[in-house]
Amino acid sequence: MHEELNQFARNNVWFLVPKTNEMNIIGSKWAFRNKLDEVGVITRNKARLVAKGYNQEEGIGYGETFAPVARLEAIRLLLAFVCMNGFKLFQMDVKSVFLNGIINEEVYVEQPPGFEDHQHPNHVFKLKKVLIDKTLFIKKADSEIILVQIYVDDIIFCTTKDSLCEKFVAAMQGEFEMSMMGELSFFLGLHVKQSKDEIFLCQSKYCKEILKKFEMESCKEASTPMPLSCYMDADVAGKWVDQTKYRGLIGSLLYLTASRQNIMFVVCLCARYQANPKESHLKAAKKNPQISQRKNQCWSMVSFLLSYTLNWIFRF
Repeated sequence: MHEELNQFARNNVWFLVPKTNEMNIIGSKWAFRNKLDEVGVITRNKARLVAKGYNQEEGIGYGETFAPVARLEAIRLLLAFVCMNGFKLFQMDVKSVFLNGIINEEVYVEQPPGFEDHQHPNHVFKLKKVLIDKTLFIKKADSEIILVQIYVDDIIFCTTKDSLCEKFVAAMQGEFEMSMMGELSFFLGLHVKQSKDEIFLCQSKYCKEILKKFEMESCKEASTPMPLSCYMDADVAGKWVDQTKYRGLIGSLLYLTASRQNIMFVVCLCARYQANPKESHLKAAKKNPQISQRKNQCWSMVSFLLSYTLNWIFRF
């Protein structure tokens, strides 16, 4: 928590001002999480101070929202470009989320819980900077190039020249509290194995997590992602189930398509029923044997997807 606030002070993010009745003040709270490596070992404890933005109204409290979150498709394109050109990807970790962009609006935030100023306990912070909204940066120096991709507080980058890489690392560490993690091996749940001419992706850790989350750790392995004959309909008369749970299942599988494109068709087929998921859909996803014979033809739809990953769980 002290590290987080020290970064705010170092980057000159805000300053204390007296509170008035005309101010629209946003609350703040602490968020904690453990950062894990590819085998699930805790590598760092993180504390983030976040604003309670849900108290704001669009058009009044804010005009637009953004965060430095790269899309998975952009990351895959970067990996493809790196592989095509024979580059090597490296990774850096930031101790605090970037707060660099100069803010034009007046935004006031409550003092962090537990760290109120003793001399001015009723003051609030006025923001001077906000999150940057760019995620991909490109710099050219003569015939050399450096590519940098940002995902919140993680950075992956590659260069055509070692000296350019060293200058970039030195410049970033001089400006921010950062640690060099070396060659990229694990990023956003993706295991990355780089060779001279190829890059291999694997999501074994992520597979284990979703199998545990949906109580399918003991499921049987499958050799194909779906049966040859399958039938699934809207089941209008069926019993409703929790939309959040069903959508979470589909969302998890969609992210898994980052390394398993061959399950894309069947995942999208199941995704058709996210708006009104019924018990038959969830039973089919969880391979419940008590389904009628007609619907039982697709019992293995999502179950096959989850269990199918077991065959690839340690494979690159």
